[in-house]
Amino acid sequence: MLDLMQYRDIYRQTIARWGEDAQHDQAIEECAELITVLKHYRRDRVDADAVVDELADVFLMLGQLIFMFGEQATQDAIVEKIAKLNRLLAT
Repeated sequence: MLDLMQYRDIYRQTIARWGEDAQHDQAIEECAELITVLKHYRRDRVDADAVVDELADVFLMLGQLIFMFGEQATQDAIVEKIAKLNRLLAT
C-alpha cells in the first residue's frame, strides 16, 4: 500500500518554500491535469503511463493537503466515507 505521509519532511519543506496558498493552487492544477489525461485516456489519445504520471503528481499534492489540513481529521473522514461505501455496497 502506498503511504502518502512517508514524505512529510518534503511536504514541510515545500510548504515552507512556496506557502500554503501556492500549494492549494498547485493541487488544483494537478487535479485538473489528471481530469484531462483521464478524458484523453478514455479516447485512446494517451497511454496508461500518462495517467500514472499525473496520478503521481496528484498523490504528492494530496500528501501536502493532508499535511496542511491534518492527518487525523483526514483519517477520520476516510473512515466515515469507507463506512458509507460499505453500507452502499451492502444494499
